Amino acid sequence: MRTTRLDASAALELLKPLTWFAPMWAFGCGVVSSGHLRDGGWLLAAAGLVLSGPLVCGSSQAVNDWFDRHVDAINEPQRPIPSGRLPGRWGLYIAIGWTALSVLVASTLGRWGFAAGIAGLAFAWAYSAPPFRLKRNGWYGNTAVAACYEGLPWVTGAAVMAAAAPAWQVLLLAALYSAGAHGIMTLNDFKSVDGDRQSAIRTLPVQLGVARASRVACGVMIVPQLVVVALLAAWGCLLSAGVIALLLIAQLALMQRFLRDPRERAPWYNATGTSLYVIGMLVAAVALQSFGGAVA
Repeated sequence: MRTTRLDASAALELLKPLTWFAPMWAFGCGVVSSGHLRDGGWLLAAAGLVLSGPLVCGSSQAVNDWFDRHVDAINEPQRPIPSGRLPGRWGLYIAIGWTALSVLVASTLGRWGFAAGIAGLAFAWAYSAPPFRLKRNGWYGNTAVAACYEGLPWVTGAAVMAAAAPAWQVLLLAALYSAGAHGIMTLNDFKSVDGDRQSAIRTLPVQLGVARASRVACGVMIVPQLVVVALLAAWGCLLSAGVIALLLIAQLALMQRFLRDPRERAPWYNATGTSLYVIGMLVAAVALQSFGGAVA
């Protein structure tokens, strides 16, 4: 007989802690790029990290698993909801409760943090839930996720720390790294091609085929980084530009192996090439401190 009680370990698995790293890292890049971390505000920064990772990102994962429970029954039947470890409507209740908690914490971070928190949560629900269900198309679905994982938390970190709108240089680099993250999001789609086809979810591997989608993903990651290198060099940040260029060369070498077997090696590239990508984000954030981080 199945239990109807909440399994705490299954609930934690539903929130997917491993996915929290990306928005927390991006928020941290925003904090660094603001140039205001040395002025204090450690508690504010810590609250922002909790909001961006465990709360907003955690909410998005719970929402996604609830509305994807039928797809997961094909692709990942061991997940908490299709496996029955979270029975009934527990998945939905957690998604709603975690969203409400996120709004509460966002309200303590001033107007910038609150607005960003609401925007992130809105995209989280729109991505997975009807009627929008943005994930049905890999072009705009992955764009929404990339923006919420990279650009939105980066800009939020800079704005919250400075209590002002970020400088245009910060906005531009955050936008570029968001654009590149679209390719990273595509990497996550290779593992579920079969179930996505059956469920009419048109990810890029479904639309373009595995081989072509893998090349597109790589190109989308490469081009914004080339622009970042050029911009930093033009702004006189030659050391930062050189470091990011070296990180990009290393990514290109790793991509050659990934492209030979995208479905098998997408998780491997996520652990290697993507790590170099986000290190480059931090290098760029350090360089941006010279621009004051924000403007009144």
